[in-house]
Amino acid sequence: MPLRTAFRWLGTTLIVSGALVLVWVVVVWQWQDPFTALYTKWEQHELRIEYAHRLAQYRAPRVVVHKRKRDLAAYELSIAAAAQRYRHSLHEGDPIGRIKVPRLGLNMIFVNGTDTDTLKKGPARDLHSYLPGEGKLIYIAGHRTTYLAPFGNIDQLQPGDLVTLEVPYGVFSYRITGHRIVDANDLSVLKSHGREVVALQACHPRFFATHRYIAYARPVSVKPWDGAAYRYTGTELAALGRHASLSH
Repeated sequence: MPLRTAFRWLGTTLIVSGALVLVWVVVVWQWQDPFTALYTKWEQHELRIEYAHRLAQYRAPRVVVHKRKRDLAAYELSIAAAAQRYRHSLHEGDPIGRIKVPRLGLNMIFVNGTDTDTLKKGPARDLHSYLPGEGKLIYIAGHRTTYLAPFGNIDQLQPGDLVTLEVPYGVFSYRITGHRIVDANDLSVLKSHGREVVALQACHPRFFATHRYIAYARPVSVKPWDGAAYRYTGTELAALGRHASLSH
C-alpha cells in the first residue's frame, strides 16, 4: 500500500473515531451510559426479588391508637422504634425499600451503604445517616451519568416536588424545599441536626466529582403499613424526649 494511501486511511480512521467519541459523549450527556445501565438493571431486578422476600417476612409492631392527640405521639414513637430496628438489621448492599421521585422519573430500590460497588446497584443510603421515621437525616446518594443515572437530572428538582420512600414499616412522603452545592470533601453535610430531612446527593457538575449537588426534602405525611395515614408533625416526639430514649 502506497504511503499516501496509508495516511489517507489513517486520517479517515481518526476522523471516524473522533466522530464516534463525540456521539458517545452526547448520548451520555443527554441520557446515560447504556452499558453500565444494563448492569444496574440486572442488579435492580435481583434487588426487587430480595426486597419482596424481605417485605413478606417483615412483621411490623402493632400499636393501638385512639383519637386523642397524645396517641399520635405514641404512634410516631412506635414508627421510630420500628425504623431503628430495621436499620440495625440491614447489611451493606441490602435493599432498604423503594424511592420514587416523579420529577426525575425515578422508581427504584434504594440500598444500604455508599461504597463503590453498592452505588452501582442504585440510589444508596449513607451509613452515617438514618431511615424514614427516625426524625433525623436520611442521606441518599446516586450516580448522575452512569449506572442508570438515578439522579441524572437532580438539578431540575423544584421546591414542592414529591419524594416518596417506601419501607417495610410505612410509606413516607416528603417535599423538596431547596438545594445547596458543596465541596466534594465536605463531610459536614452528613451531620444530622435532630429533625427529619431527606438529602439527595449527586456529583456536580456532570462528569466531574469536584462538588456535590444536594437537594433537601422535608416530611409531610406518613402511611404506616398497618394503620391510617397521618400528617407528620414531629413536635410530639420532641416533647416526649424521643432522641434520648432512642439512641443509636
